Amino acid sequence: MRSVIGIDLGSTTTKAVMLDEQGETLGFGITNSRSNYEVACAVARIEARTAARFGMLERALAQDGNARVWLGPLRDAFRLELFMVDLADLRHTIEGHLAASQRPDRKTLDAAAAHVLDVIAAGAADGFLGGAARRSDFFRDIAGAGFVAEAEALARSGRVAFEPLVALYDRAILDVETRLRPRDTRALLDRALDRIRAMPGAAGAADTLAWAVAHVTRQPIEEVAVVGTGYGRQTLPFPKAAVRSEILCHGRGAHRVFPDTRTVLDIGGQDTKAIQVDGRGVVTSFQMNDRCAAGCGRYLGYIADELGLGLHELGPLALGAKKAIKVNSTCTVFAGAELRERLSLGQRREDILAGLHRAIMLRAMSLLARSGGVRNELTFTGGVCKNPMATRILRELVDENYGADITLNVHPDSIYMGALGAALFSLDDLAAGTVPELPSFVTSHGTEVAS
Repeated sequence: MRSVIGIDLGSTTTKAVMLDEQGETLGFGITNSRSNYEVACAVARIEARTAARFGMLERALAQDGNARVWLGPLRDAFRLELFMVDLADLRHTIEGHLAASQRPDRKTLDAAAAHVLDVIAAGAADGFLGGAARRSDFFRDIAGAGFVAEAEALARSGRVAFEPLVALYDRAILDVETRLRPRDTRALLDRALDRIRAMPGAAGAADTLAWAVAHVTRQPIEEVAVVGTGYGRQTLPFPKAAVRSEILCHGRGAHRVFPDTRTVLDIGGQDTKAIQVDGRGVVTSFQMNDRCAAGCGRYLGYIADELGLGLHELGPLALGAKKAIKVNSTCTVFAGAELRERLSLGQRREDILAGLHRAIMLRAMSLLARSGGVRNELTFTGGVCKNPMATRILRELVDENYGADITLNVHPDSIYMGALGAALFSLDDLAAGTVPELPSFVTSHGTEVAS
């Protein structure tokens, strides 16, 4: 199967969208942006290929409802197997660092780290297969949360010092994330199938699932065109001809999903973009914030860290506000101090968060006004659009300033709009016969085997 791919290198996450030659979506991929951008792009691409494999499995099982209901558990089991591979790599890396260390407490740290990793490994199945919601799908976040929690327990018992133990994780995770390992998709799926077979009621579907896995992993996926975009596009490992502006890509991606889009508001981790497009999705004007992260996803992430919450918890918590407290600064540098001061005065977290969300969206409305206002329809994209409080406040502000007849589009896969636009540009290159040279992480062998 021939395909094209778009990759959006953002400040916090890197996304990939894979399309077939007819423009139909095959798969989405996402990973945290790493210190090595080529690895980040390669991992996002592999994630999109994995998603494409599961899409192929769905089509292969379209006529077998009994087997199809096990695709969700199979996906979770696959993620668990992938997590265990990464955890083994983390263990090996920590052991290597300690072996090369001259620390007098090396043996103590070695035993403590082994205990922490054993606890994480023992509880991993419950986190992926037990039905509990995960704060993140990224290995760094899941493993890091487990490592810190168990390290704190060990430190309280007096068995080891907390800081040097966690420092082992902090150092090792950088090595793990910058090392690109082959992903043996077939082997991971086979191990996931073994877990499915052990589940009650799966016996009748397991053989059909095994047939489908063997069938779809024999089919090759060939990328014939790749385009990159995003906040970090100047550092992307792409030929210049294969890089497009994130403004153009977000505008086009939003127009593809919602063809009547005329205004796009994109709030990502590091910047906010207000974009006007015509009936073909071509950008006619735009405005961006400065390079300060105020009013963007990173600002919300900092607030979440201050409160000890997951980023996904901020919006739902703010929805419980009784009033929105006016916030004086949306500067990330000063946000923590103001937040702590207001909490010390007895003000409710929900009310403070409502004020923070309103301040962020007011900044966005200012950008929209400068770009040409809000025209029908308005499409809200980027990671922040998954925040229900941000979406509610945007709806209120649009009603106040432009009228309630404006349609506001919010899509569950909005974080992929930039990558989708890039993939559409790669289709253009393919149709025009002007495909740039493929980047090395696509042409090199070993990033996905048994594919």
